[in-house]
Amino acid sequence: MRKIAFIFPGQGSQHVGMAKEIYDNYSEAQAVFKEADQVLGRSISKLCFEGPEDQLKDTRNAQPAIVTTSIALMRVLQGEGIKPDYCAGHSLGEYSALITSAAISFPVGLELVQTRSRLMADADPAQQGAMAAILGIDRNTLAGLLQEASAVGKVEAANYNCPGQIVASGAKNGITKLQELVSTNGGKVIPLAVSGAFHSSFMQKAADAFRPELEKVQWNEPAPPVIANVSALPAGRTLLADSLYRQIFSSVLWEDSLNHLWNHGVRMFVEVGPGKVLSGLVKKTLKDATFVNCEDLSSIKKALAILREV
Repeated sequence: MRKIAFIFPGQGSQHVGMAKEIYDNYSEAQAVFKEADQVLGRSISKLCFEGPEDQLKDTRNAQPAIVTTSIALMRVLQGEGIKPDYCAGHSLGEYSALITSAAISFPVGLELVQTRSRLMADADPAQQGAMAAILGIDRNTLAGLLQEASAVGKVEAANYNCPGQIVASGAKNGITKLQELVSTNGGKVIPLAVSGAFHSSFMQKAADAFRPELEKVQWNEPAPPVIANVSALPAGRTLLADSLYRQIFSSVLWEDSLNHLWNHGVRMFVEVGPGKVLSGLVKKTLKDATFVNCEDLSSIKKALAILREV
C-alpha cells in the first residue's frame, strides 16, 4: 500500500459557502460546526456558509473558519475509513494537522487558533508590513536579494512553497526595494493582499504573547506524525509548543516538508480543506506524486473513489 499524507491549507484559502454541501450531507461535519460555534461563542458556521466575504477574510475569522472547515472534511474522510500515515499543514494548517493527529483536541486547538488569529491581526496596527510572492528566483539568489533589500527595510523569506515560488515578508519599503531587485534579476513579484507581514520578525511580539498559551497545553504525541513548518521534520510532543511559537515569525519550509514526506514513502497527498493551492504546490514540487483535494461533495466523492484503491 502507498503511504498517504493529509495536508491542510492555511489562511487565504477561505471563501463564502465553504463546507456548506458537506454540512448538509454529513452528520460528522454538522457535529464539528456545532462544536465550533459553542467553543468560539459565535456562529462561525454562518460566516463560512453565508459570509459576508469582508468579515470572513478578516484574520480573526478566517483562521478559525478554515480550521473548522478542514476538521469537518477530515471527519468525513475518517468516517469513510480513510486514515493518513502522515499529516502536515501550511502555516495555520499545522493546527488542523495536529488536531487530526490527536496531539490536541478540536476545542483546545480551536481556542489556540482564535487567540493566535487575534494576536496576529493586532501585531501591525500601523500596517507597516507587507508580503509578496517571488517567482522564478532560486533560494540562494533570493537570499542575497533579501539581504540587499533589508538595507532599506527588513525583509525575510516567509514561505518556501515550491521550486521557483517563495513568499517574502517584511517592511513595506523593503518589499518595494525587493521588487526592484527581483525584476532586475529576471524574476516576477506578485504583491499579496494581507493584513500584516506574517512569518517575519514583525510577528515577534504576537509570538511572545502567544507562547504562554502554547505552554499551558497538555500535548499528546502526534499519531500519525506531523511535519513541522519550522523544521520540515516530525515534531514530537515535547517540541510542539516551541515549534508553534517559532512558526509565527519563521519561514514555512513547505517545499522541504513535501520532500521529507516523499522521501519517507508518501505517494498520495490529500488536501483537506478549502481550495486547491497545496495540490498545486505538490504538483510543482513532486512530479511523480498523486494528489487529490477534498473541499466539497463532488471532490470528496472523487477522492474517496481514488483513495479506496490505494
